[in-house]
Order: sequence, then structure tokens, then C-alpha cells
Amino acid sequence: MLAVIQRVERADVRVAEEVVGEIGPGLLVLLGVGRGDTSEEGRWMAGKVAELRIFNDDDGKMNASVEDVRGSILVVSQFTLFGNCNKGRRPSFGAAAPPELAEQLYEDFARQLRARGLKVETGRFAAKMAVSLVNDGPVTLSIDSTTRGNRTPQS
Repeated sequence: MLAVIQRVERADVRVAEEVVGEIGPGLLVLLGVGRGDTSEEGRWMAGKVAELRIFNDDDGKMNASVEDVRGSILVVSQFTLFGNCNKGRRPSFGAAAPPELAEQLYEDFARQLRARGLKVETGRFAAKMAVSLVNDGPVTLSIDSTTRGNRTPQS
């Protein structure tokens, strides 16, 4: 599972000009689900995102999590994070999970965050979406669940 996380002042996602998800201060999470990912990766990723200390504390240091600041999270599915551009000019998406599995794990990831008491909005799975954001910082990080513990990244 791959996630690109952006600390935002606000963000929204639209499908055909309709706002389907919108947040104020918090995190925009672009989430890619890979072949072989399981609900365990989703649980780990949700915990990592919720507890990641990338918000300023009272001393102005990045020492607070989205939970600490009571921020919101907008989760947008993005299989293109698994695009491999090493050969040729057209990305290969063979490492992305099949849509049925990806949708299940994407929804489960959002449920895991909500279970922690966070306000979570989502995009619409497999839809053509327009994502708008005001990046705060800017702060943008990426997390790869395959690099945790003893697992090795998949190619």
C-alpha cells in the first residue's frame, strides 16, 4: 500500500462538478493499493497516518498528529501511485491491486481512520475526480507499507 500525504489548509474532491468530499485543516491522503496488500497493511497505514507527527505543536515544532490537532482527512484512491515508468513511455500498472480488492481495502482504510474518531471524507472509487487543495507548509510525505518491518518493497 502506498500513500502520499499532504498537510492541507483545505481540500476537496469533485466528480462531474459535484463535491463528493471536502475538509478544512488536516490531511489529504492519496492511497494506492497494490497486489498482495491485505487488511493488515490497511490497519498499519491507518495507524501511521493518524499518528504521524507533522502538525506544529504550541512551540511551532512538527510534533503533533492529525488526531492531536483534531484535523480531518480526505482519502482519495489513486492506483496510479503504482505506475512503473522504468520501461518505455507508457506506465505499467501491473503492481496495482485488482479493482475489487483495491476498493475493499480503500474503504477499510477509511473505516479504520473513522474508528479512531477522525472526520474522514472520501473521493469516489474508480471515478474521474478533480482534487483541489491548499497545501500547508508545504508538507508532503510518502509512506510505503512494504518497507515496514522485515518486508521488502515489491517491484
